[in-house]
Amino acid sequence: MEISELLEKQRACYGSGRTRSVPYRMAALRRLYDTVQAQTPELEAAMLADFGKPAAETYMTEIGLVLTEIRDQLRHVRRWSRVRRVPTPLMHFPASSYISSEPYGVVLIMAPWNYPIQLCLAPLAGAIAAGNCAIVKPSAYAPHASRAIRTVIEAAFPAEHAAVIEGGRAENQALLHERFDYIFFTGSSAVGKLVMQAAAEHLTPVSLELGGKSPVIVDDTADIRVAARRVAFGKVTNAGQTCVAPDYAFVREPVLEQFLTEYRRALAEFFPGGDLSQLPAIVNERHFARLRGLLEGQKIVIGGGCDEQTRRIEPTVICPADPASAVMQEEIFGPILPVIPYTHIRECISYINAHEKPLALYLFTRDCAIRQRVLATCSFGGGCMNDTLVHLSNPHLPFGGVGASGMGSYHGKKSFDTFTHERSILQKSPSVDIRLRYQPYTEGKARAYRFFLR
Repeated sequence: MEISELLEKQRACYGSGRTRSVPYRMAALRRLYDTVQAQTPELEAAMLADFGKPAAETYMTEIGLVLTEIRDQLRHVRRWSRVRRVPTPLMHFPASSYISSEPYGVVLIMAPWNYPIQLCLAPLAGAIAAGNCAIVKPSAYAPHASRAIRTVIEAAFPAEHAAVIEGGRAENQALLHERFDYIFFTGSSAVGKLVMQAAAEHLTPVSLELGGKSPVIVDDTADIRVAARRVAFGKVTNAGQTCVAPDYAFVREPVLEQFLTEYRRALAEFFPGGDLSQLPAIVNERHFARLRGLLEGQKIVIGGGCDEQTRRIEPTVICPADPASAVMQEEIFGPILPVIPYTHIRECISYINAHEKPLALYLFTRDCAIRQRVLATCSFGGGCMNDTLVHLSNPHLPFGGVGASGMGSYHGKKSFDTFTHERSILQKSPSVDIRLRYQPYTEGKARAYRFFLR
């Protein structure tokens, strides 16, 4: 079906009003939930084909999070959709005020390759819960996952409600040429700018879930063994191809050697005997070559090996990392961790604040004063204290960036809110018409305005 034809069908479906019905939304969400469960083996096989990703990791980081998100939307959509009463100032007496949630209409969801299942279907759940129709565009870089996602959506929805457009840049450009009521994009900052430019043509509102260099700070009060294990987990999950992966680490000098020792120990536990068969592959040869280039000329203290045949890069630590080097200038998106020793927390804060606002920040400390200082002085999308990555698995925590790392947020209630316009309604009684607001404006009326409007 041509994109323009599909859009016409979805606009007709939305115009019919049936997607606004809460029972209709809930039935659609249940079908999506049941279909994802039924298609789990196929989804896991697709991720194995695209990335060599183990089924357990696919379920933990993709399918399980999608099911949690759908279940949360199902549990709360009826309450979230209700009219919300708010107070009315006395000057409007007699009147009542309320907020009515309205779906945007037909929305576009553009997803990246690194978590293709989660980043297609989790926002889709929010769009459907809010009452929209949706077109989903998976990434062509994960072709098996793209086909599996299409199978799921075609089984769960009629095309006029939700549909998939597969393809590459040509299809992306064709979609962005069309007029949508909302665009939800996850991907790089460079492409995010192009999406925002295209959306501006029609004044279409957008959510941009981007990335950036997310820092880790490990001070000398932290449990270093736990810190190293959790930083390593964040760095090797999906082979570091995660928008909130720890991109570089500040480690306080007195515990630097201990941290490196415990990082080696963690990697030995994760990959016994150096067997990297459960480490996902780098998505394609271009990104593999880019990551190899970032390692050139660096002081590698852990790992550094590369296998061209499997496109796997051994989990690697660079220490000390040169802030002027290429590996510190771009988002790594691979299992490479630059480490910078520091002596005082102000060094970390100054460096972080001198660069673009990151999508995530991770702090390992037992010092409450350090925690409060970092939170009070550093701006970032979200993060964890004494852990990495796992904040995005809580549906009660909004997930999104700030500044160059994105705009807008989703997960749980925020997903529903993102795909909803809140209409403000003030309902007046026609039976009483207080004439205080009408001309002519007298001194007595002026005194009344000053009394009521303060």
